[in-house]
Amino acid sequence: MNKPRILIVDDEPFNVDYLEQELEDLNYQTITAVNGKDALEKISNEKPDLVLLDIMMPIMDGFTVLEKVKADSEIRNIPIIVISANNDLQNIVKGIELGAEDYLPKPFEPTLLKARIQSCLEKKHLRDLQDLYLKSLENELNIARDIQKEFLPAELPKIEGWEIASYFKAAKEVAGDFYDAFILPDGSLTFLVADVCGKGIGAALFMTLFRSLLRAASTTDQFSSEQDLKKLTHSQRLHHAVSLTNNYVTDAHAEAYMFATIFIGILDPKNGKLTYINGGNEPALIVEKNGQIHTELPYTGPAIGVIPNTVFKVKETTLSDEDLLIAFTDGIPDTLNSNGEFFGKEKMLEILKSKTKPTDFVNKMEETLQTFIGSAEQFDDITLLALKRKTE
Repeated sequence: MNKPRILIVDDEPFNVDYLEQELEDLNYQTITAVNGKDALEKISNEKPDLVLLDIMMPIMDGFTVLEKVKADSEIRNIPIIVISANNDLQNIVKGIELGAEDYLPKPFEPTLLKARIQSCLEKKHLRDLQDLYLKSLENELNIARDIQKEFLPAELPKIEGWEIASYFKAAKEVAGDFYDAFILPDGSLTFLVADVCGKGIGAALFMTLFRSLLRAASTTDQFSSEQDLKKLTHSQRLHHAVSLTNNYVTDAHAEAYMFATIFIGILDPKNGKLTYINGGNEPALIVEKNGQIHTELPYTGPAIGVIPNTVFKVKETTLSDEDLLIAFTDGIPDTLNSNGEFFGKEKMLEILKSKTKPTDFVNKMEETLQTFIGSAEQFDDITLLALKRKTE
């Protein structure tokens, strides 16, 4: 194990010689600086394990060194012990207030010198271990975030005659919200927004499970024969995908009690017919050209993953040429600003009065939400999907 390196900062040669001798006897490496400017350069370049810092020095005093070190994120965690005369209480207090770990009185008492240094180095060692652990966690979360991105569409499908847009922003490194959109073999569009209960890693793990089950049950013959899937109507296909996901989660993961609210629909692009299930999610909105709500699509069943063998009700509606469909999770109306005010639906409806093209609306919503949140912390994931028939 490498010896701890200690920087001695003092303009008195006698004090430097004494400290060097004592520290070498205690099996520490030493570096020296004769003024504050020299000290700051060596702290930045050599990053010692500890600094013994005199206060009264030429060129740059110890207080200035302390201020500059604690303002620099690269070196602020290096512990500094202020060296001061016994009766100089004001300097001691000021040094501690500026971020010094401790102080050493002059003249130096060997036992006290040893105790002060050992205490500071032990604290630094614990901080270093904590930093390593936090960096390891951060790295794992970054990996998890990158993997989770693979479960979201890299790009939205292109549907002739239709425009589709989305906005997604996770509150943390990983999210419980998700969305998806994909084309079925008959050319219809399946799309969904969903919100897994809870936050953080647990919700993110179940997000990948819910998303994978829904996609696989909707598009492959892993759970039904290919011939059977071809025979399914849109209503039957939706019910099959949602019921299979619900029954798997309630059976295999009953003790976890993890569930997801979901709005999932299949759109026939030829005639605008929409077949959908709303499992406990915010009602999707069908908005007219003037921004007025034409229809709300409320719950047709509970959240998935709650009640085994639930029979989910499938409903149908039709989107006219001027109708804009908006599906979103509760992260939008429940968004809070720094004053504790909710975003609500009213602001979204205000935007709809002037922005009824999916891309324009989504972009304006993103801008408005970011402005509304401001300096507040985003506490919930935000997911929004909009689609409309092209009129140009």
